[in-house]
Amino acid sequence: MEYHVIDVFTDKLFGGNPAGVCLLGEWLPDSALQNIAAENNLSETAFLVKQDAFYDLRWFTPTIEVDLCGHATLASAFVLFEEAEKTANELRFKTLSGVMTVNKGNDLLYLDFPSRPVAVCPTYQAIEKSFNLSPTAVYKAVDFLALLDSEEKLRNINPDFAILKEIKAEAGVDNDSFGIIVTAKGNDCDFVSRFFAPNAGIDEDPVTGRAHCSLIPFWSEKLGKTKLTARQLSKRGGVLYCENSGERVKIGGKAVRFLKGNICV
Repeated sequence: MEYHVIDVFTDKLFGGNPAGVCLLGEWLPDSALQNIAAENNLSETAFLVKQDAFYDLRWFTPTIEVDLCGHATLASAFVLFEEAEKTANELRFKTLSGVMTVNKGNDLLYLDFPSRPVAVCPTYQAIEKSFNLSPTAVYKAVDFLALLDSEEKLRNINPDFAILKEIKAEAGVDNDSFGIIVTAKGNDCDFVSRFFAPNAGIDEDPVTGRAHCSLIPFWSEKLGKTKLTARQLSKRGGVLYCENSGERVKIGGKAVRFLKGNICV
């Protein structure tokens, strides 16, 4: 099985978010896909099967399948543009969240993803105790979003993940495929964020495309602009070029290859 590791939302190796990409001739059993993702131990591994003009695309963390993943979609497109679809300018993927496209734009690749606007929700104790601070406000769509009043507070968060996992029971969430976005206005960009998903087997995700499905409409409204630049302030870090298009969002970024090889399954 052909296997790639791509660093996404960065132009430098060992930055951004690494994603595994597996190109399949046909689908393997779900248990095999999950075992491969667990063995890879990246935040997500993408699996693709060509179907006429589309690619079927699925994403797995080391512990579960998820319904939406930005960086592994961008990584998949990067591999296909370089390997199997060299003359294409757009790729279409069928996923659990509908049809997704990735387009080339100068030296960037752009995801076209659904917008996920947030609504105000309670400030759960699991968030306050885990982060040892009180957010300005807390919101929720699929993921939770906690707003802080400074980039410095965001950088200094050191979560207690055992406590943070308790938000599932406290908020009555019925699955593990969710995360906690923490965000603030940026000092040298429009906004910054971090993303935690301990219930999905990912304590901190380095750079998270899906989080920006909520962050883009949130900050677009707050700042009164449709085009924004964002940074994710994990240890690896990453830069995202964002656009609010109403029911859809565009998320642009760069990518670099770390590895190309084969999995013996």
